[in-house]
Amino acid sequence: MAADYYDADTENGDHIADPSEDALYMLLQDLDQPDNTFVTINPADDSDWYASVSLLDDGSYEVERRDPSHHQHEHTTGTNISAIAKDLTIWLADRDYPGRPTNRS
Repeated sequence: MAADYYDADTENGDHIADPSEDALYMLLQDLDQPDNTFVTINPADDSDWYASVSLLDDGSYEVERRDPSHHQHEHTTGTNISAIAKDLTIWLADRDYPGRPTNRS
């Protein structure tokens, strides 16, 4: 099924269209060294924003969120995948999607 908003893909080929917070958590939980070290999240349309989470050698996660149209580019690291999945879900909900009114201040 095609995504309405965004797709999440892992290095080992897992794919989820419009993943929920729980689905993002599961994708992050399944990351391991050396075969499946990252998740990328890309818009379903031709927007230029993206997010990625990479598992680092020390077991922590590097999160990158970039949205050039809103002058955002952030790098963070963390170890709590529940918090990372929640933060990503909130960030993803704040993106602009075709057919949905924007509510940016």
